[in-house]
Amino acid sequence: MHVDAHQHFWMYSPAEYEWIDDSMAVLRRNFLPDDLKRELDSNNFQGSVAVQARQTLEETRWLLDLAERSPWILGVVGWVDLRAPDVRSQLKILAQNSKLVGIRHIVQSEPDDRFLLQPAFLRGISALEEFNLAYDILIYTKHLPVAAEFVERFPRQRFVLDHLAKPPIKSGNIDSWAQGISRLGAFPNVFCKLSGLVTEADWHHWQPEQIIPFLDVAFESFGPDRLMIGSDWPVCLVAASYVKTIEVVNNYLLQKKAECQARVFGANAQRFWRLPAR
Repeated sequence: MHVDAHQHFWMYSPAEYEWIDDSMAVLRRNFLPDDLKRELDSNNFQGSVAVQARQTLEETRWLLDLAERSPWILGVVGWVDLRAPDVRSQLKILAQNSKLVGIRHIVQSEPDDRFLLQPAFLRGISALEEFNLAYDILIYTKHLPVAAEFVERFPRQRFVLDHLAKPPIKSGNIDSWAQGISRLGAFPNVFCKLSGLVTEADWHHWQPEQIIPFLDVAFESFGPDRLMIGSDWPVCLVAASYVKTIEVVNNYLLQKKAECQARVFGANAQRFWRLPAR
């Protein structure tokens, strides 16, 4: 089974999605399951994992409702305030829905570069294992050293790094990023999504060859058993169509063994989130 490990849905409104500026005008509309299903079918994906885009419980419940009505949405990575004193109570209620497979916080937008190490946040992370929930790490390259400190504290917690920590593809300054990725990849409980890469390149002039060195580092650091393909649809549309976004990783994988391709395209996602087969 092929699984798109990272995609979003939303009902667009300027107030709720103020980060979508004029350069991203293509994203200023609704993106719903029927829209994605066409892309999945055309690209031989049998399922997906929907990831939160707004930090509200309302959106998490909405995504879970979409997943209930669309069986091919195999899991939802939602949001709760992990710093809240009653975080366990919130998680207990949400985790009753088996489609909730993980939690994410938009750490990349936090003004505190050491946000991941705040005591209240660490307390919330410590509750996730109890409810069989993974955690998505959404950060920039500058946060990688802190992320390593963070995951070191939780050797039994499942983590997945989103978008390869937003690598500097546009500039090509790979060294500092590669060091951080190598350190994070040394933790066996950390997986990584090969997603969000075309949007880190020059949106209008990128070439697949510019992304290959970053994929090389990902494979060296995480190996074929801890990498997953994700489209980051619809955000990817600012730089490429769904098919071109997927082709970057697909073409790279052609040089790998068939079993490696199968793992990255779905088996790793199924194992990491314990997704049901379809």
